Amino acid sequence: MAQALARHGVTQIFGQSLPSALILAAPHYGIRQVGYRTENGGAAMADAYARISGQVPVVTAQNGPAATLLVPGLAEAMKASIPMVAIVQDVHRKFTDRNAFQEMDHFALFSGVSKWVRRVADVDRIDDYVDMAFTAAASGRGGPAVLMVPVDVLDERPELSPDAPRRQADLGRFPLDRMGADPARVAEAAALLAGAERPVVIAGGGVHASGAVAELGALQEMGLPVATTVMGKGAVAETHPLSLGVVGYFMAPGSRSSHHRALIEEADVVLLIGNRTNQNGTDSWQLYPRNARFIHIDIDGGEIGRSYEALRLKGDAKLTLSALTEALAGQDRGTIDARRPDLEARIAEGRRAHEAEVDTLIDWDASPIRPERLMRDLDQVMPDTAIAVADASYASIWIANGLTARRAGQRFLTPRGLAGLGWGLPFAIGAKAARPDAPVICLTGDGGFGHVWGELETARRMQLPVVVIVLNNQILGYQKHAELSLFGDHTDVVHFTAVDHAAIARAVGCEGVRVERPEDFLPALEEAMGKQSVTVIDVVTEERAHPPITSFQGKDALDY
Repeated sequence: MAQALARHGVTQIFGQSLPSALILAAPHYGIRQVGYRTENGGAAMADAYARISGQVPVVTAQNGPAATLLVPGLAEAMKASIPMVAIVQDVHRKFTDRNAFQEMDHFALFSGVSKWVRRVADVDRIDDYVDMAFTAAASGRGGPAVLMVPVDVLDERPELSPDAPRRQADLGRFPLDRMGADPARVAEAAALLAGAERPVVIAGGGVHASGAVAELGALQEMGLPVATTVMGKGAVAETHPLSLGVVGYFMAPGSRSSHHRALIEEADVVLLIGNRTNQNGTDSWQLYPRNARFIHIDIDGGEIGRSYEALRLKGDAKLTLSALTEALAGQDRGTIDARRPDLEARIAEGRRAHEAEVDTLIDWDASPIRPERLMRDLDQVMPDTAIAVADASYASIWIANGLTARRAGQRFLTPRGLAGLGWGLPFAIGAKAARPDAPVICLTGDGGFGHVWGELETARRMQLPVVVIVLNNQILGYQKHAELSLFGDHTDVVHFTAVDHAAIARAVGCEGVRVERPEDFLPALEEAMGKQSVTVIDVVTEERAHPPITSFQGKDALDY
């Protein structure tokens, strides 16, 4: 099994020493174990590793409670279309259905959070099943595949003839099988775009998964304005004169893209690329224009037309965008070219209006500190080679709205499949494992960080230095503010007692810095980025601060 994993390019397994036989064999094939503290954190590490490396990762766990803890991570990956292979130790084959220790129905457990679940019962077929798992994970729309391995199978020796044919394929990169859309529909889409008066492109995470950044950039250079979803952030440089930034449910005053909203709402043709048209990305399906024509590129035909009837371009984003750009080059683009100067001027004016507006909304020197101040400072010093990672909830919005993608392909990792709390730190560890030379900076709230404190020790032990910024406002911010917005009141448990997260970091041998004044954050950040150690910067932040979520706009209850 270790040899089969190595054949698929696996160099790291996210595991907690089970299945032990596999973990012990793995180093002999150049595979090291990244030993997580909790299985849900391990699955999140594998997820981020896949997003950054383009390699199908492997996470392992024991049957029973450990397997159940994989479910949240697999569910996030399933919804976000991220490939991974989970290898789960199962009970001895002779003990099946006898209430063996920690036995349960793992097929039922994993059926809703994975593309494929199988049990290998014959040691002679390990290569076959490993290949099937990688194929399932990496082909078509990516997602998790689960391979159950009874513990006794790993104690057997396959009886293979020395001259028997052996599998040689490397199936560990994704997308595994690229296919382009129907050429006739590509030509139709090109004609539709060329004839449009107000076309716009909205790119999702599928652009990154496909490695289609260059192809999207070529399309943008032909004069099409490009917006992104949160997962699509970084697909184009946000400094480009035709970039609209992130669009979705946080476009109220203070949002970088708030002054570009009309460009979306007025569009007559909308090109969607690797975009699930989900609730947050569409501002509860209120943002995208009702009377526009839609063109939708997606590897999953089931996503095309789910919410917006569209010209169907089912295929890999990289191949299909390349074909679309070539087809558009053969069209008369007079309308697009004529519009471009005024369009660029309008986008530039929107950016200037945002800068002026935000200065009227934010007290940059306030204490407790405004998260916007932290993002502004981070944006000034973060190189475009760095990977910015966010936990779910407000942290994802602060990253998406507050940082600038200065080059196409820059990565901003956010858990947007299911958006569960506790992904930030494990995501950062997985990203660092995938790209050790890149600075990795994680933003998390105190609520999300509380799920995964223990993984600080993992980062230190595995020598994966990351910088963790904790927004310490002693509340579950999104929960409290949403309840106030909806009900004018909030539940009791949105409040936490005071926690010194810097002290927690120091207790496990990491660096820990407490920041209570806004002017102290940037020096602490620069010092942390200059070190090769795990650092937690615990920042006392204003609890009333919330991102520019459109549904919060005008709610007096939030002015408490």
